[in-house]
Order: sequence, then structure tokens, then C-alpha cells
Amino acid sequence: MTKSGGSALSDDVLVVHGGTPLKGEIRVRGAKNLVSKAMVAAVLGDTPSTLFDVPAISDVDIVRGLLELHGIRTTLDEERSLRMDPANMVNAGVDEINVHAGSSRIPILLCGPLLHRLGTAYIPNLGGCNIGGRPIDFHLDALRAFGAVIEKQPDGMHLSAPKRLQGIKYRLDYPSVGSTEQILLTAVLAEGVTEISNAAVEPEIIDLICVLQKMGAIIKVHTDRVIEIVGVDRLSGYQHRPVPDRIETGSWAAAALATHGEIYVRGARQTDMMTFLNVFRTIGGAFEVDDAPTGGGIRFWHPGGQLSPVALETDVHPGLMTDWQQPLVVALTQAHGLSIVHETVYERRFGYTEELREMGANIQLYRDCLGGTPCRWGRRDFLHSAVIAGPSQLHAADLRIPDLRAGFSHLIAALAAEGTSRVFGVDRFITRGYEDFDNKLASLGASVERP
Repeated sequence: MTKSGGSALSDDVLVVHGGTPLKGEIRVRGAKNLVSKAMVAAVLGDTPSTLFDVPAISDVDIVRGLLELHGIRTTLDEERSLRMDPANMVNAGVDEINVHAGSSRIPILLCGPLLHRLGTAYIPNLGGCNIGGRPIDFHLDALRAFGAVIEKQPDGMHLSAPKRLQGIKYRLDYPSVGSTEQILLTAVLAEGVTEISNAAVEPEIIDLICVLQKMGAIIKVHTDRVIEIVGVDRLSGYQHRPVPDRIETGSWAAAALATHGEIYVRGARQTDMMTFLNVFRTIGGAFEVDDAPTGGGIRFWHPGGQLSPVALETDVHPGLMTDWQQPLVVALTQAHGLSIVHETVYERRFGYTEELREMGANIQLYRDCLGGTPCRWGRRDFLHSAVIAGPSQLHAADLRIPDLRAGFSHLIAALAAEGTSRVFGVDRFITRGYEDFDNKLASLGASVERP
């Protein structure tokens, strides 16, 4: 049964001939989850900033367009170095922001920097992947605490700062990456000291702090998830090479395992992948870290023999990243025995398993907290635990991508399956976070084509 959802997706399809091991080399650039935030940080400086190794993904194009709407001149060279000059910043039109932002959630992170630089900001109705609640209430609460005035109108939220924003003490109910980024980007130019308790400490957060420190910010990271920011009067531009994309690295590693292949991910860094690497090895995958001075990377492969089932639980850093869960589940369909995966970050992240079951995977979902400690979703009506029985012979199907990371998992399943699958929504979702996707697949020997 075709799940194209109409003509909008029927022109956005990748035909995948499964059963061929992926073998070869690909390269990962700067992390999607850092690059877009570092681009926002450039708004805070009063001199130009340069970000190196910027991936060619649609999220970067969206943020770049938003910056240019606000008068920030951007130039991108052939080496993927992005220069951002904020010398002539202006307020952007609401209609322009609405048209350009699309489903991106970046506009809300621009609020603090824009309030500091221009005194006003605007949040359109936000989009993003449908993987669970991602409310903006905490963003608004924090911005109000800093002193922003927020007016809700039919087209979105209009913000203003009648006077300089003031430092705050703010405890997060959950160590959310987005909320931590919001407070960091607002606190650095606020008057006084800001303290974030129960903050996120993901590698991308630490790298954003490095960017802000280069700009002149004073930020202390304590060992108990407390981040202290001393506001300064001005920030300058920066030059920064971002951390490599650990999500993309894990996705290709899982693809190597599921297809019995071997992939060298140039640019991958062991430090950011330690939790994933432990799981990868426990399942039965093999890897080799290359610390060559020219950049190095990590080689991932299936060494032969049976894969082992595991019990996994996603968590905030340094736990198992939720974005690694979906590609790993595809690999676990080939393990011998029962695997348990407990999702504690997003309550609806197992929606993609329905189509895996249609492909022959044996996956059951549960509302209970299985295989780990109780989480915040345990007493609510969310299917947030999965039991995967394997190995399963996957067969071809027509697949509709529901979100970015689930989309890559569907593609892994199609590559590992017998027969020819059609995957709809590749351009809409995959290109948001995976650079040069078609060419990377071709370089790895995948048998894929555009109709």
C-alpha cells in the first residue's frame, strides 16, 4: 500500500533496492545541533563571526535566510566557511519571517539576541518534528523572567524589551537542550548574574558555551548541572570550528551494522561517541578509532556472527542520546533474542516502528517503563517502551518519513530489506540534517535511484 500522502510527497521519493552491504567512506561536518545555534550567537556580536565546516543542510539555509532578513550579511565559501556580519542589523517583517521560517524552531532562539540588539523580536507559529511535546512555555517564562514583554497575537508572539534585560536564577524541570540554549543566548548580555540549575550539558551545549566565551562571555559550568553566566556589556564576533555531528555518525554506524557493511566516518570523534560506542560493541558491532593528525575518524563494521540483544534506556547526556535510538532499533531487529528500549526523552518517538512492523520487524510497544528506572512518562498514556524480538527478515515496503531521525531509520531498514522499497519525504526531512545524502549513499555502494 502506498503511503505517499498525495502529490506533495509523490515527487519526493527515493527508490531503494535492499540487500546490499554499505561499504566505503563518508565525511561528517559540524553538528547540526550546534551550527544553527552558533549562527544565532553571531547576532550577539558587534563584529563579524566565521563558522567553519558548515554542513550543506536545509536547516542551515533557513537560519542563514533569517539572519539576512535581519540585515546580517552572510557569505559562504567553497570550503563551507560561513562569515556573518551584523553591522547593519534591522527588524525583519513578520510576513517575511513567517514565509522563510517554515517549520523551523530556530526563531524562538533568536529572541534573546534580537531583544539585546534591536529591542524587539517575533516568534511565528513553530514547527519541527512530531516526536512529542516540545512546548515553548519554558522559553516564554524565561524570557519574561529576564524582563521581556510578550504580546500574543494571531500571527505569533511579539516581544519587546523596554529596558536592558536582567540576570535571573532559573531551575529547569528537565535538563532540556532547547531551554538551556535559550537562557545562555539571552543571559550573556543581560545585566547581572544568571544561574541555570538542572541544565543540559550535551557536547553541543558545551561547544556553544565555547563560542560565547570566544565572543567575550563569562560562563562557568559547574559539576552539578549548574551553569553560571556573568552578563557583559558587549560581545564581539568569533571564529569557530564546531564539534562533528555525532548523530549522523551514529546513524551511519547503525547502517553499517544493519546491512552487514563497513563504513569509515571521517571526522567522527570518539569523545562525543563514548556511550554509543559501548552500546555498538555490546550489540556485536566492531569499530576502530583513527586519531590521525589530518582529521581521523571512526570505522564501523559488522564483524560477522550473531548480533546480541540489549536493554537500552535513552537519557540526557552523558546517557544514550535519544537521536541514536531510532537507527539502533533497526539494527536490533537483526539481533538474536529480545531487546528492550526505554525512551525517556520524547514521549512519542516510537511512531516510526509501525512501518518497521509492516516490513516484518517484531516490535511491541508498551506504556510501562521497561528495562530501567521509572521515568516521567511512566504514569501517562504514552507508548514509550519497545520490545524487539529478532532476528527478523525485513521485506520491502512503501515508507513515509514522519520526521528527520525516523526517516534515516526507515532508509536503513529499506537498505537492509529484501526487495525494492520506495521512501517518501527524503527531501523534506532527511536533507534537514544529512548533508549530500544521495551522493553519500552512492559512494557506499547503495543501490538507490530517483524515479
